[in-house]
This record gives sequence, structure tokens and C-alpha cells, in this order.
Amino acid sequence: MPSGKAEPTSALAALLSILDLEQLEQNLFRGQSPRQGWQRVYGGQVLGQALVAAVRTVSEPRTVHSMHGYFVLGGDPAHPIIYEVERTRDGGSFTTRHVKAIQHGRAIFTMSVSFHKAEEGFEHYSPMPDVPAPEDLPSEQELREHLVARLPENMRFYWERERPIEMRPADIARYLKREKAPPMQYTWMRANGALPDDPKLHQCVLAYASDFTLLDTALIAHGKLMFDKDIQLASLDHALWLHRPFRADEWLLYAQNSPTAHGARGFCLGSFYTRAGVLVASVAQEGLVRRRDTAFLVS
Repeated sequence: MPSGKAEPTSALAALLSILDLEQLEQNLFRGQSPRQGWQRVYGGQVLGQALVAAVRTVSEPRTVHSMHGYFVLGGDPAHPIIYEVERTRDGGSFTTRHVKAIQHGRAIFTMSVSFHKAEEGFEHYSPMPDVPAPEDLPSEQELREHLVARLPENMRFYWERERPIEMRPADIARYLKREKAPPMQYTWMRANGALPDDPKLHQCVLAYASDFTLLDTALIAHGKLMFDKDIQLASLDHALWLHRPFRADEWLLYAQNSPTAHGARGFCLGSFYTRAGVLVASVAQEGLVRRRDTAFLVS
């Protein structure tokens, strides 16, 4: 474990527990959901668990380099999810797996995962945006002390509960005022405690975290938040490319932007950088961004 990192919080320990899938049979796994009162399973949980299932069917020392998933149905947190892995290809350099997540007899998520053996090659990457360091931003504890009381109830619940991933937004102004702005945001993230020295686990934790706040970026252009009652958000697909080694329990900058929104869909891109400015992962997601009638909702 990296020096100076605290032991996992109870929330992180719970995340590691739900990522530790139960193997039912060859290529067949079962995952559980945390009991947190959500109506649907968090998309990042399904991403992380599906990646764990795929990883456990690859015995050679190969690294995940890309995953492409589609959210078909909302997950039910009160029931387990079955992950069925198809061993699509075992090639000389690349290994391919297809994962289907099943609940109540129906597929709720499908994903293709590609693994690659280590090779030497060309090296370049885009520079990291110039943003304040995480130490120069309010901690989650400081945000809870000074910000939460000024937020609506549903936002207070989000910020007050303990989370497995610590987040420090570079700009919290959008949570306090509703001004239209360029659709981009920067958030430092890391696991809320030390993780074991298993690179595959760090990849699965990053897959879990990569669904946080990404689709919400599309709303910045319209002065809206994912907590607004007149907004319906849902991930439709999610792609993650893992470029270089990293630790998910060390600070990573998640730089996000939304190039376009149209037809009740928003498209968002994300990049993960280390403290040293090295690009380690890229993300793309399209999601449902729908206005909904609030006349029938209780205020």
C-alpha cells in the first residue's frame, strides 16, 4: 500500500466487497448492491463489477486497455446481478471478453472488454489542464461544514453520506447558482483509503468512479443540475480506455466536457490525469438528458 494513505473507510470497504464477485460456475459470477435507498443500481457499480467478471477469466498477464458498455435496463438494487462472461477470443496479443449482466431473467447491461499484452511503442499524450492542486481545494469535510446547509435536501443527502471515492471539485460555484457556462468541469478523485497493490483492482475502481458526474457535465451549458426535479438523467453507453498504469488511491484529475447535446441525449468526454500530469485513462459517454414534467411531483 502507498505510504501515508489511511485505511479504507467503511464506504470503500463496502465497495471492495461488492467488487469481490461470487463465482457460481466457470464464466458465471454473482454481484450484490449496497443498500443505500437508491431506486436504481448506480451505473459505475455495474461497470466495475462487469470488469471484475471479465478480468477473472483472463489468466495470462494481460492488461485491460478498453471497455465498451451499453446500459439496457435500470438495475434493481434489492436483487443480485448475474454476470455471464463469453470468452470471445484469446489471441497472440489481444484477448476479448463479452460480459452480460442479467437480472430477473433479462439483460440490463452488456460490455465488451479487450486485454493487451505489454509492448513497447510510441509515446505521447495531451497535456493536463491547469487547475488548482487538490490540497488547494476544500475537502469533502470542509464542503459539508460550509456548503451543505445552503443546498437543497436531495443535494445535502448526496454530500453528507460517506462515499468510497473522495472528490474535490475545482469549482463549486455551479452548485450554488444557476448560470449557464461552458460545459466542462474538473474534479480530483481518489479512493477513500488505501487499496491493495493489485493493478487490476485499481482499474475496476476507476471504472466504478468514471461514471461519477460525467453526464452531469452536459447540464452546465443550461444552468441545470442532475439533482433538479425537472431533469431525468440516465447513462445509455459508456466507453473507457486505460492507457497507462496508475493507482486509484492517489489523486487523479477527472477533466470532463460535453461537446454536444441533442434529441434528449447528451454526449460527454473525460480524461484522467495523475498528479504528474500524465494521461492514464479516457472516457466517453452518451446519456439520456430529458426534461420531464414536474406537475405530478410532490414539491
